[in-house]
Amino acid sequence: MRRPILALMLACGALSAASAQVSVGIGVNLPGVSIGVNVPAYPQLERVPGYPVYYAPGMDTNFFFYDGMYWVYQSDNWYASSWYNGPWSPVGPELVPVYVLRVPVSYYRAPPVYFRGWRPDAPPRWGDHWGPGWAQQHRGWDRWNRGAVPPPAPLPAYQRQYTGNRYPPVEQQRTLQGQNYRYQPRDAVVRQHFQPAAPRAEVPPPPSRGGPEHAPQGRPAPPQAVPHQQPQPQPAPMRPEPPAARVPNERGPAQAPQQERRGQGQAQEREHGRGEGRGDGRGPDKRE
Repeated sequence: MRRPILALMLACGALSAASAQVSVGIGVNLPGVSIGVNVPAYPQLERVPGYPVYYAPGMDTNFFFYDGMYWVYQSDNWYASSWYNGPWSPVGPELVPVYVLRVPVSYYRAPPVYFRGWRPDAPPRWGDHWGPGWAQQHRGWDRWNRGAVPPPAPLPAYQRQYTGNRYPPVEQQRTLQGQNYRYQPRDAVVRQHFQPAAPRAEVPPPPSRGGPEHAPQGRPAPPQAVPHQQPQPQPAPMRPEPPAARVPNERGPAQAPQQERRGQGQAQEREHGRGEGRGDGRGPDKRE
């Protein structure tokens, strides 16, 4: 009698657990894991007074929106997503933005048991819950200048039209986000989780087989590799030749006939003078 009752109790427990959990993917490349949260439609969000954070008053979930992303605290773990119903990515206690941690206890719609006894108008005692190691690394997290609180990020209201079967998959989520929500997070911690829409990369054309003259118009030709050349030995400088000895100025062949004619004329004059000196009866020096 006890065995059938025990089996029936186990079966009822399994059914209740399966109905309570809704499979919501965590991350982009991880298999679907249940976090116990299902948001069938875009929730109504209201701002926490004095904080750059929104919360969902109509949900039985610790659901927040800060700096362009949704944040959920469920089963003692934090999760983040850029869409209101996931997929969700787990966030460690050291990577949760401080403004999310500063939200007072009264804005947690499903507070855990250990929140009991804590002040509703003060943030949870995360240092007591996560231990002295976390408190040592986050000194002063619960003290800040309330006059220098950054403005809240705009709500991605375009997601209201995507409900039920129209809820987009991960790839389409990033495309829709890039087209409709251009906000970029300011918080350095949030930027580590934020995934903007990836731009479509332009594939460069294959290089041309020819030289630079065959490169497509409008684009510079790819630089061609220059083969390594061994340095060629330089020839030794030639010694200058000694200047040639000057040759006496010789008269050219054009002057030879003129010189010959001058020489003949001088010879005739000398012969004529000799004849007069001999007394051949032709000149006044003739002797009687």
